[in-house]
Amino acid sequence: MDRRYEWFIGLRYLRSGHRNRFISFISVISIVGLALGVLVLIAVLSVMNGFEYEIRQRILGMTAHATLMGPEGPLPDWRGAREIALANGAVRAAVPYVEDQAMLVNGSHVSGVVLRGLLPEEEASISRLAEHMLSGKLADLRPGEYHIVLGEALARELAVGVGDHVVAIVAKGNTTPIGVMPRMRRFEVSGIFSAGMYEYDRGLAVVSLADAARLYRLGDTVSGLRINFDDVFEAPALVREVALAVGDNYYVSDWTRKHANFFRSIEITKSIMFMILVLLVAVAAFNIVSTLVMIVKEKQGDIAILRTMGASPRNILEIFIVQGAVIGIVGTLLGVGLGVLLANNLEGIVHVMERLLDMSFVDEKVYFISDLPAQVQLDDVWKIAGTAFVLCAISTLLPAWRAARTQPAEALRHE
Repeated sequence: MDRRYEWFIGLRYLRSGHRNRFISFISVISIVGLALGVLVLIAVLSVMNGFEYEIRQRILGMTAHATLMGPEGPLPDWRGAREIALANGAVRAAVPYVEDQAMLVNGSHVSGVVLRGLLPEEEASISRLAEHMLSGKLADLRPGEYHIVLGEALARELAVGVGDHVVAIVAKGNTTPIGVMPRMRRFEVSGIFSAGMYEYDRGLAVVSLADAARLYRLGDTVSGLRINFDDVFEAPALVREVALAVGDNYYVSDWTRKHANFFRSIEITKSIMFMILVLLVAVAAFNIVSTLVMIVKEKQGDIAILRTMGASPRNILEIFIVQGAVIGIVGTLLGVGLGVLLANNLEGIVHVMERLLDMSFVDEKVYFISDLPAQVQLDDVWKIAGTAFVLCAISTLLPAWRAARTQPAEALRHE
């Protein structure tokens, strides 16, 4: 007999005869269930990947890869430290900054912020703040004019727009005959930005470096250096290398440390979601057991006839393994195709549903972003497809083994 007949019979058994169409229906349900499980798993992991990527890009778009600060407050000889940092071939940019807490007041509206002083002409080498400007421009932050740029959510909170004024109050006070008074300075709002990340849009205000240094009375010193590297993922190691070149007593930080718990929570969530949704795929895969058991029961007479015609138990085993493998392959490929298609169009689908239902699925105050990005990663697709197929293969073994053990005489006696 032609060795390919196992494939022919296995594929033929997936379509039950006219006497019992229910078997064919169960086969279709097994394929659909497996496809849905794979689809959901790909979509969920893609959303997690997209969320992590989007948050990382938005964070790096508003902050430096790393910072070098003085051991106890300001960085005194920042020009010398900057020259040493730029001498490192891996450093792409190093600019001074001043940063501290402040309170902004407009009438009865009060909000605590991070007040950052920077050099507008060099900011493009460190962040994409200029690209996020909704009105005004960073070049308006000229020293001595006391202009300020606010995040969009912060401007709404303070009820101000371009041309309005806010009062900045800092904790370092002035000593007067009536006691210590908080230090205050009136700023004119010259611009508003929207980074698309609530943490910055609500909590960051930007002024010129000289104005910030004068407000905090730093003189010619700064809070530190903001440093960007050619490879963002090498920042933790490279910033330490720069600090050792500058001197021993310097404090360093990088983007991974500032948001370490956040990114760690994303990785843990991805792992937990993968394990939970794999159980969904496993349930769908184990439906193959019931499908093949019913097919084996229906085909007892056919199995006995094949055995009497010379088919070995191994041939019978291969016939039913073919059935399970086809269900697994078709269901997995269908799930992968639909999952990738859904993930690539998920953001648009969510926006349409939000407009139809007049509600927001993603609260920017909770999730830092206001949309639902998705990013399909090939490694995840291979891992999901491989896991689904392995589960299907395992589910196929028991029914196939039972079919191979069928005794021809015993099966034909009941026909």
